[in-house]
Amino acid sequence: MRHLSAEMLAAGSQQPDPLTSAGNVQLGIAALVGIAVIVVLITRFKLHAFLALTVGTLALGAAAAAPLDKVIASFSTGLGDTVSGVGVLIALGAILGKLLADSGGADQIVDTILARASRRSIPWAMALIAGIVGLPMFFEVGLVLLIPVVLLVAKRGNYSVMRVGIPALAGLSVMHGLVPPHPGPLVAIDAMDANLGVTLALGLVVGIPTLIVAGPLFGKVAARWVETTPPEGVVPERADAELDRRPGFGGTLATVLLPVVLMLAKALADIVVDDPEDTVQRVMDVIGDPMTALLVAVLVAMFTLGRPAGFTKDRMSSTVASSLGPIAGILLIVGAGGGFKQTLVDVGIGQMILDLSENWSIPALLLGWLIAVCIRLATGSATVATVSAAGLVGPLTADMSTPQTALVVLAVGAGSLFFSHVNDAGFWLVKEYFGMNVGQTLKSWSVMETIISVVGLVLLLLLSLVL
Repeated sequence: MRHLSAEMLAAGSQQPDPLTSAGNVQLGIAALVGIAVIVVLITRFKLHAFLALTVGTLALGAAAAAPLDKVIASFSTGLGDTVSGVGVLIALGAILGKLLADSGGADQIVDTILARASRRSIPWAMALIAGIVGLPMFFEVGLVLLIPVVLLVAKRGNYSVMRVGIPALAGLSVMHGLVPPHPGPLVAIDAMDANLGVTLALGLVVGIPTLIVAGPLFGKVAARWVETTPPEGVVPERADAELDRRPGFGGTLATVLLPVVLMLAKALADIVVDDPEDTVQRVMDVIGDPMTALLVAVLVAMFTLGRPAGFTKDRMSSTVASSLGPIAGILLIVGAGGGFKQTLVDVGIGQMILDLSENWSIPALLLGWLIAVCIRLATGSATVATVSAAGLVGPLTADMSTPQTALVVLAVGAGSLFFSHVNDAGFWLVKEYFGMNVGQTLKSWSVMETIISVVGLVLLLLLSLVL
């Protein structure tokens, strides 16, 4: 949700008081200075994004001639509000993903679908697998999990690595950029006070055709453009290599889809019932709340994934504990992004964009996409691009309908995926695992990311005409 500290509110006003009396030109320059500092620190000096966002916030405040103590207060408020809003969800998603991977449940989904797929449908099966596995997992985790499967399928079926690899990469990337509970979409939803269930539903509506175009269809083209032989020794062990048994396909699939179903059910109840006092809607508001839905899925996973895999209580506890360490950096980046966003609002830049937009012919949806694209190209981070763009265009969604706000959230997410290149860690992961040079990675992975971003934008613009 969008939060404003009490000292930023004017008496009787619904808008935050800016920390400065600076004019629009100075505020615009301040925003550019803040973003430029973040970009330079990340790209030139390789500073961690958390520190870059923190320093960039101070630079923003200084350029806007704001009292630094107020800037620090705004940053702290935004960081705290963001972490309190999405931190638990990210942690629960990480636990669910870890249980899915370590129990062999993800491998069970992969093997079951591949066993039933014909040769012609293998690329489509890989896209489906990646989409399912990518729902609860961060991109990097899903990539490491699916790489052995991609390379094994390519070798046994005599496929081009690109033919089966691109659909898998597209499935993971679409989920990462467009579908909560991934960190980027969650932060954008929080910044724009969007409805999570509606955003999730529209994210799937846009994500499925986008995945088809960027995955199986583009995979045919990429296979003609790039021929590669993965290097020996880069393939990690399958997660279930040390397990005597693993969970069944039905139980695993139901567990992965459970939080999605619960959140979509809440969104449906909001539309059909539309009565806050109705018992059914009140129940759905509780069980369909993102935190409740993910918590239920995690508890269910302990029985449907952990128990069938033979996990002892100690093993279950250690699996949960080990899932939380790797997300510390993500939480800090997301929190700092929220602090930067709040400072943008409190120094008056959010209101400035709202005022100037009255004379612009660019809709908020397209503006959000463009800002996210620029920050993505500069920093290489989809998460930084999402949180920064969401903070800038958030004020424009205040009077929008629920579906329109969700579309702007998704536009920011789509823009954050545009043209991954050498400043993106994902670029190098794909390059090394698939044994490509930089040029080949640009022609395959980078083009695929751009297709996802552009096709997603086109579909969102079309939806905006009817919603």
